[in-house]
Amino acid sequence: MAASSKRMSFTLDLPPVVADEPDDAQEWVEDWRSVLAKDLIDSRIVEVDSEASVEDACEILLSEKTICLAIKAVEPNEEPYVGLFDFADLNAFLTLAATRHTLLREDLLENPRVNAIVSAARAGRVPVHLVSNLSEKNPLESLSDSASLISLLEVFARGAHRVLIRSSDPNTGPFLGIVSDRRLLAWFAAYEPTTPFLATPLHSLSLPSLHLFTSVVTATSTSSVLDAMRLMSEEGVSSVAVLDDDMRALLSAVSVTDIGRIVVPSQSNQILNTPLHQFISLIKAPDGSTDGVDRYPVYAVSPSSLLSFTIQKLLATNSHRLFITRDTSGSTSPIIASGRIPGNLTGIVSIVDILSLFARLAHLDVDPARMRRHRRASSASTNSAHSARSGSRPSSRSGVARTPSLRTGSGSNAPR
Repeated sequence: MAASSKRMSFTLDLPPVVADEPDDAQEWVEDWRSVLAKDLIDSRIVEVDSEASVEDACEILLSEKTICLAIKAVEPNEEPYVGLFDFADLNAFLTLAATRHTLLREDLLENPRVNAIVSAARAGRVPVHLVSNLSEKNPLESLSDSASLISLLEVFARGAHRVLIRSSDPNTGPFLGIVSDRRLLAWFAAYEPTTPFLATPLHSLSLPSLHLFTSVVTATSTSSVLDAMRLMSEEGVSSVAVLDDDMRALLSAVSVTDIGRIVVPSQSNQILNTPLHQFISLIKAPDGSTDGVDRYPVYAVSPSSLLSFTIQKLLATNSHRLFITRDTSGSTSPIIASGRIPGNLTGIVSIVDILSLFARLAHLDVDPARMRRHRRASSASTNSAHSARSGSRPSSRSGVARTPSLRTGSGSNAPR
């Protein structure tokens, strides 16, 4: 029987009461216009050759301890970079490799990019430029070194996670560095004039993830690693909540970064069949084995949590999102020490959601779910066409007929 893994929708009993725009919001916005995006650069650019293999690119991601690579253009007269490559793209690639045997010839003809990847794999080597933004979560976004914080906010409010800052000085190279959405969130947390606004509880803010149309992508603890990978790829998310099979209690989460840091180095295709409850122990193992301290507890906030508390928790835990749970215990602790939240998981709140709040104050066009809807529509279109021809429906599978290998040059595991 296939393990249960799906997208669950929840609604809150508490009706949304959206806070009014602060009276001095436009004064804040004027301040923001005076801040240069380049002053928020928080990471250097790590490059990879366009023709480098996906395997080589993965090794650079891991050895450089970075979350994103810039793919260099082949021709010097082109733009310096043709795209980006991150763990979400890697997850999409591994998922494609694991499910390639289900693709029909018609599927490949309808999707030239997938066809090119499969053909390259059959030839023994997939260049990383073919996999750039395969997840459709990692677009190449850039701004000039004269751009303001407002321009940065506008890009992040559309769902991007990083922006490259161009240089106008020929002596410094084409780009100065990268600004992440996390760095911008930290800047807003330190912006003193917004202190009263940050004291607003989450349920009084315009956060779609708290209300009617929110969706929490989940998998049960007996689902396989491949099930989780497939869900993240098809649903356009970078993590899934892992629930206990019986109690539907929240145990932990698995992210695309976990996939990249554990699945690839393992060099064992069998890991994709591993149940998620075992995979979670692998995620926790490196730190727990050194001092016995669990550095990966489940972090959550409630609808009554203050915006300031939520932001600080996102920054302190180095998380991109927090779980929203009904506060039934009266506890104010954001850490679920027991690792279980029985039946009260209701939603999520992400960095992008919060940055969208500030974007609305600046009267910017805000739709952080736009990129995700596009990814889902693209995935649904492909799955529906395939299902109609094969007579099956798109669903998660507990077993894997063939598992992916980055080492496609030889052996029976090479994509065919």
